[in-house]
Amino acid sequence: MSADPATWLRSHPEVRSVRVAASDLNGVARGKRVPARFADKAVQGGTRFPLSVLNLDIRGEDIHNSPLVYAQGDADGVLKLTERGFVPMPWLDTPSALLPLWMYREDGSAFAGDPRHALADVVKRYATKGLTPVVAMELEFFLIDDRKNRLRIPASPRSGKRHKAGEILSIRVLDQFDSFFTELYDACEAMDIPADTTISEAGLGQFEINMMHVDDPLKAADDAWLFKMLVKGLARRNGFAASFMAKPYEDYAGSGMHTHFSVIDAEGKNVFDDGGPKGTDLLRQAIAGCLNALPDSTLIFAPHANSYDRLVPNAHAPTGVAWAYENRTAAIRVPSGATAARRIEHRVAGGDVNPYLSLAAILGAALTGIEDHQTAPAPITGNAYSLDLPQIPTNWATAIDRFADSDVMARIFPQDLIRNMTLTKRQEMEIVSELSLQDQVGLYLDTV
Repeated sequence: MSADPATWLRSHPEVRSVRVAASDLNGVARGKRVPARFADKAVQGGTRFPLSVLNLDIRGEDIHNSPLVYAQGDADGVLKLTERGFVPMPWLDTPSALLPLWMYREDGSAFAGDPRHALADVVKRYATKGLTPVVAMELEFFLIDDRKNRLRIPASPRSGKRHKAGEILSIRVLDQFDSFFTELYDACEAMDIPADTTISEAGLGQFEINMMHVDDPLKAADDAWLFKMLVKGLARRNGFAASFMAKPYEDYAGSGMHTHFSVIDAEGKNVFDDGGPKGTDLLRQAIAGCLNALPDSTLIFAPHANSYDRLVPNAHAPTGVAWAYENRTAAIRVPSGATAARRIEHRVAGGDVNPYLSLAAILGAALTGIEDHQTAPAPITGNAYSLDLPQIPTNWATAIDRFADSDVMARIFPQDLIRNMTLTKRQEMEIVSELSLQDQVGLYLDTV
């Protein structure tokens, strides 16, 4: 967390402009640019946007039948500071800072359509039970040369050559883009984003950066939201694009945003750890909750048309509703290692998700499993793609309908958010149905 925002601004006289912004349902930053000398107003009293700004479609346009627009006169909400405070924006040439916000109504109540509030509500449910989730995310993305109609990996800044295939865990590929990754790590340090290990992945020009575990899910989601902006901004500054879209190349694996989490009690003990390799009953109840909620929460993990191109067999993304110990073909994996770090890895979400909604869906489903003492099926062994398993929804329309009508989702998300998300995705379905595949890629490449 940065210093007190007013103090931070005074101690950074080089900052010339400020962005005040909140996340919409697609994870897109919506907000305003403010000259630094006038930013105190936003720091002291917040700022105002229409409530509907957090419920725009992927193009940034109003949802035509949203009750937030004409039915309510497109009324304003009040945007207040989050716990984060100012963060620098190292991808811009002009020294600038971003002030993350979240939305409240005029009467001071939290706006139920704000995805960050949805996650905060889930975290509060854990707190009432004396529990705290400990969370880390793994973010996969592609570096892309998008200057022509056909997407390509950028030429190496060192050799000028383009790689012809995905190179898993290649040090050579990392070294070819060393200047970019050095800039990226320096920027993460400045923004208090706990970036850890980087690897090259299976896709063409695909990389993964892992975040360190933190015992504050809101910070973990903030980190992911800010990291996506940072990576895309720095890539453009280096002359190429970066994208978290789920599947930019048909012939290569897509990008995920895997989430690892454990849960600690008031004494700091991991409630999933039984001292052995199997974990506790609470671990299996949390797994059961995640599996039972998975078909109804798929829309959160696969929110776009392109998302479903990733969820296909034998492409490093899960398709069956199953769990396993140390098995990356399963939707839910329990990694091996030290028992004190016993945790769940939820592997369904694509890189194109809203981190706040994704984490709320995962942690909310796990807590529902614990609250209801749900029973997990037996863990699978072997290749999940070859087993006869219940399947994750494979098309957008089905996922939207299941999310809209789900009793489980109603326990996790406010009804207003469920309604807004459903209206948004149904409008986007109409938009995308009229686009060519190439135009779809163009729509998602920079946005998500």
